[in-house]
Amino acid sequence: MNAIITGAASGIGCRLVTLLAQGGHFVLAADVDADGLARAATECAWPEARVATIRHDVASPESWSRVMAVAAERFASLDWLVNVAGVLRVEPVAELRPESVAMQLDVNTKGVILGTQAAAAVMVRQGRGRIVNVASMAALAPVPGISVYSASKFAVRGFSLAAAQELEPQGVSVSVICPDAVATPMVDYQLDHAGAALTFSGSRILTAEEVARAIQRLLEGRIRREVMLPWRRGALARISTLLPRWLQRRITAGLTKRGLGVQERMRQRRP
Repeated sequence: MNAIITGAASGIGCRLVTLLAQGGHFVLAADVDADGLARAATECAWPEARVATIRHDVASPESWSRVMAVAAERFASLDWLVNVAGVLRVEPVAELRPESVAMQLDVNTKGVILGTQAAAAVMVRQGRGRIVNVASMAALAPVPGISVYSASKFAVRGFSLAAAQELEPQGVSVSVICPDAVATPMVDYQLDHAGAALTFSGSRILTAEEVARAIQRLLEGRIRREVMLPWRRGALARISTLLPRWLQRRITAGLTKRGLGVQERMRQRRP
């Protein structure tokens, strides 16, 4: 199979490229960080025969056109697209910076929409293809402290579920995966921000390997529109939005306290 993976220079995207290449698939690994892509290719020993890299700004329609042109040159068909690229900033609502808002919405939401459209145009002509969009547990329940990120991922989830219904009759599946906190540079950044305490309120931090393997199963296995990882945490997040406000506040306060404690312990373990 032939795949395009965004956000491939680190974290989930990097690990997914490795897994797919090891499984015999062909990958176009894309990221705005060209140097990071080069490092990932070397450190993970991506086979040149199976992995090509390209600098790519997911928020740019022109960049998506270039990526699709390169994919058309390299691949007989485009079987899979995985939109992994994402950014996050911890900021109180009253202190949001316009450039921070624009960046998160551009990369997290606009990038997924543009990528899905570009791949869908090819896949509909083929009559087949699979698209996986990476959202977040923050797409299931609003998260104070990272409100714009939460909003951007809510939008990813809503768009993906709507696109899935529209494209399935044309042979194209769209899935959205909502993982809890993952041990990536994004979580490392949040570690020093008390406003991100809820990110650390789960039972544990997922590994990039776990999420990459879950995406691999979505690509290679039966079609599923939505995956929550872990599913129990996702189910609780969805249920929490139906509770009365006083109970939501009490639960949030307890989870925040727990998250602050986890942050402190993780900071103490840092080298």
